[in-house]
Amino acid sequence: MRLSKEAFFKDVGYEPHAGQLAVHRSKARYRVVACGVRWGKTTCAAMEGVAAAMQPGDRSIGWVVAPTYDLADRVFREIELIVLERLRHRLIQKKEAERRILLRNLSGGVSEIRAKSADNPVSLLGEGLDWLVVDEAARLKPTIWQSHLSQRLIDKRGWALLISTPKGKGYFYELFRRGQRDAGDEAWESWNMPSWHNPLLDAGLIDAERARLPQRVFAQEYGGEFIEGSGAVFRNVRECAKGAWAEPKAGERYFAGLDLAKVEDFSVLVVVNDRREVVFVDRFHRLDWTLQVKRIRGALARYRAPVLVDSTGAGEPVFESMRREGLDAEAYPFTAKSKSALIENLSLMLEQRQLVLPAAELWPEGIEELESFEFSVTETGHTRTSAPSGMHDDCVVALALAAWKVRLARQPVLSVWQELY
Repeated sequence: MRLSKEAFFKDVGYEPHAGQLAVHRSKARYRVVACGVRWGKTTCAAMEGVAAAMQPGDRSIGWVVAPTYDLADRVFREIELIVLERLRHRLIQKKEAERRILLRNLSGGVSEIRAKSADNPVSLLGEGLDWLVVDEAARLKPTIWQSHLSQRLIDKRGWALLISTPKGKGYFYELFRRGQRDAGDEAWESWNMPSWHNPLLDAGLIDAERARLPQRVFAQEYGGEFIEGSGAVFRNVRECAKGAWAEPKAGERYFAGLDLAKVEDFSVLVVVNDRREVVFVDRFHRLDWTLQVKRIRGALARYRAPVLVDSTGAGEPVFESMRREGLDAEAYPFTAKSKSALIENLSLMLEQRQLVLPAAELWPEGIEELESFEFSVTETGHTRTSAPSGMHDDCVVALALAAWKVRLARQPVLSVWQELY
């Protein structure tokens, strides 16, 4: 006995639009959905998971996996909502702390649904799976799919649904291409559709976003297009990464930027000379505030550099300690507008190759952060710049603060703000 998905969807009140229906009807073992934001990927994936859990059988196991738990929760919480509202009589157990749901399927067997985070690959080892949903698949490292997820499907010949908004032409793009008809692989099928194929979205709002966003960002986030480097905030990173560390020199001016650690993040100090060359970086975490101040003070004293400090939240007590000890420290409180100005300034300097970065082999974490820093569109439709989920942006912020400081030293503050706005 097999469950009729379309009959089941009707019973629970779900009416998929044409694009979602094509995904649901597919018989391919591996399905890849690369579409614009708000197309309906989350709902589509959640309904696939619930339908799989209702399939008759003695026992089944399915996972929802994403780069972080916050992202995995999007599909998992949608599944949970469907179960609580429409299938409560099938619910055996819900363990919130484990992100685990047990259901009674149509033949009386037990179906397990769990949410998993890919930021701890060890947790992805072990049991075989009947089905798998991967959200934000474009953000996963290739090794997660190759070595930890696809292998879970072998024993039970399970299926996988990978959903994401495109992020350049990386490994997710390769999986998408594998599902295209001309690839000739019947085990795979893929779809690429823009946001406006969702009939529930307001076309006027989409047109407003088209006018507001950079064309390449709109094409990726709403058009669902695979565009090389489309979401990247900073360009020419590798071209600018030709420099080296340098000791202080007499007669040379230095400027510093400092991003202070928040919980698991790193504190990063970046020093730039007046020729706009990054000459020193210090990166550390899990140090007592007193030790942090001493370490920062020592570096600033060597370069005799004034420092611009992110004084928001955790940074405030350290900033005050630095001022009490007589350091030339200036606060830069972060707001949406002030951070945007900071990032735009750094982006402009790299675009115009006005900044020399250390070579990639000298500063690998900094170059990686700069290349990964991206434009994205939130679930509510707002655009932001940030590191991808699960990655740090401490080097980016410290560099941006130092770049702002050195630029302001060369021209009046007003002209910089006029240029940015």
